Amino acid sequence: MKASEVIKRYETYCPQEFSMEGDNRGLQIGTLDKDIQKVMVALDIREDTVAEAIEKGVDLIIVKHAPIFRPIKDLVASRPQNQIYIDLIKHDIAVYVSHTNIDIVANGLNDWFCQLLDIKDTTFLQETGPERGIGRIGNIKPQTFDEFASHVKEVFGLDSLRMVYYKETDLQKTISRVAICGGSGQSFYSDALAKGAHVYITGDIYYHTAQDMLSDGLLALDPGHYIEVLFVEKIASFLNEWKEENAWSLEVIASQASTKPFHHI
Repeated sequence: MKASEVIKRYETYCPQEFSMEGDNRGLQIGTLDKDIQKVMVALDIREDTVAEAIEKGVDLIIVKHAPIFRPIKDLVASRPQNQIYIDLIKHDIAVYVSHTNIDIVANGLNDWFCQLLDIKDTTFLQETGPERGIGRIGNIKPQTFDEFASHVKEVFGLDSLRMVYYKETDLQKTISRVAICGGSGQSFYSDALAKGAHVYITGDIYYHTAQDMLSDGLLALDPGHYIEVLFVEKIASFLNEWKEENAWSLEVIASQASTKPFHHI
């Protein structure tokens, strides 16, 4: 079957046009006009991801984070980042990116996070188009900030969790309204405030932004960017469902390569 058939079905679920303005999405490397037998889903494309794809004979990778994120000045093989692109091209592995559109779409990444954390009655953090938006905000069973933080840590299997608060008494504050945005969503914290969030969950919170959040009365949790690895399991599951529905002759692989760059001691 053609790679284009797989992507056509994927875009019926998660259209490219749902992406934020200026986002890197869609086909980045290779061609969709080719026959494929194996498709792999990954969060990132790093050296180990490419080695895994080559070893397993993958023809197409559907990935959350774009491998080409900044302008490329050359393709000199001595640069490690360039070697990633060169190996993909050499082995005819196409790369299709689904970035902010999978964050925005209904039954996408932010909705999956809400399901895991039992955040109910959700709405968009910030609208991005008719009946769609980035991030989610909703209600949870009333509990202390400390209790909820422990729940977040357990749900995502984290070895640590950054908590944004000033005073030990903040840990005992009762919270019932939570906003969440996967990835680096600190720029949407004013939307979380405007919609009544007691706690905002997002990754990569800067030092001064954390202080601004607290000055504005907002507690926060930073579980890191890597919680988006949920993308791999979920999209692989969807692809297998569509495979059965459409009788595709295709093998779907969830990448096993870890691209988590941070660990804590």
